[in-house]
Amino acid sequence: MEKETICVQAGWQPKNGEPRVLPIYQSTTFKYETSEQMGKLFDLEESGYFYTRLQNPTNDYVAAKICELEGGVAAMLTSSGQAATYYSVFNICETGDHCIMSSTVYGGTFNLLTCTMKKMGISCTVVDPDWSEEELEKAFKPNTKCVFAETIANPALVVLDIEKFARVAHAHGVPLIVDNTFATPINCNPFKWGADIVTHSTTKYMDGHAMSVGGCIVDSGNFDWTKYPDKFPGLCTPDESYHGIVYTEKFGKLAYISKATSQLMRDLGSIQSPQNAFLLNVGLETLPLRMERHCYNAMKVAEFLESHEKVAWVNYPGLASNKYHELAMKYMPNGTCGVISFGLKGGRSAASKMMDGLKLAAIVTHVADARTCVLHPASHTHRQMTDEQLIEAGVAPDLIRFSVGIENVNDIIADLSQALEQCD
Repeated sequence: MEKETICVQAGWQPKNGEPRVLPIYQSTTFKYETSEQMGKLFDLEESGYFYTRLQNPTNDYVAAKICELEGGVAAMLTSSGQAATYYSVFNICETGDHCIMSSTVYGGTFNLLTCTMKKMGISCTVVDPDWSEEELEKAFKPNTKCVFAETIANPALVVLDIEKFARVAHAHGVPLIVDNTFATPINCNPFKWGADIVTHSTTKYMDGHAMSVGGCIVDSGNFDWTKYPDKFPGLCTPDESYHGIVYTEKFGKLAYISKATSQLMRDLGSIQSPQNAFLLNVGLETLPLRMERHCYNAMKVAEFLESHEKVAWVNYPGLASNKYHELAMKYMPNGTCGVISFGLKGGRSAASKMMDGLKLAAIVTHVADARTCVLHPASHTHRQMTDEQLIEAGVAPDLIRFSVGIENVNDIIADLSQALEQCD
């Protein structure tokens, strides 16, 4: 099926007399007839549901839809995009291990991998996504376990050269994990270009209406963990917390997600609520339609800003003048996303004045939903970073993140125009 059809039809497949719409399994627990049946579930000898902290049918049907959209073999939902990022790395990294991360990732991800996980004994080296393969090679260590980057960086809008990063990662026997939140599987499928694991903040375009927080991890099934058993003992050696199960032996290509579900979700519990999964599924049904409108509107707005006398610079990969336009056309020929970053000639003070003058667009922390919204990252989402780190992440002090919604584009431009007129 094509992606438009997958978004509507995949996942929940009702049988005769069952609800046409995906049901919400709003239950913490599930009943069984015998103690033996329940025991087999806890031994991972049989599949099924026994406690929603680990798995829930509503969640699994939605995860299956996202998995099909990305072309993976298995997927799981998490309570947030941050939880998805954390699980994706922690599933294969332990104390004493090392990971590599693109410098332009979302500020929360930057803080998670460089600060919080550092307290767990997992070190991180930050690399410039524009580095050559030879430069990237120097970041690897014997204890490196993964490389993490974003398809389209938030908010720097750097387009990742997925093939380059995949080649370098695989040359060192580690997987490439890519956050595909901004592009969505509608505009980019990282697995086709060599990525091994994909994460999403489903809170953004997938939900699309700022109603539910959530995340997702999808495994391509392409990385051969058994080729490096000493590097990935969590997947290739017995798990004593599950009666000595070796995930790669028991689950094959499903090993990575099976471990994340049965071990990490069991112990850390960042499950997405069935109610939120239901809302996410509703959003997924219109994702292709909304992404087409988001990208169309964003291009029009970017062109308007690029020609405005008070605008110092505009960053949008769809523009022919953009540094990453060629990469965008390679990996996302049908469109990138609805997020634009730009700066004003009046600098930081002008940015604040312009934002305060907007009427249609709202100043909010959120990004990538149906409504147009705006944010000043250096003052908000990235305020925990130093000026040096901001520059390294591609976040200039005057950077305005403008998330173009699906309203009529003429109204969006009119709102920007009147707000810009108020700037000195």
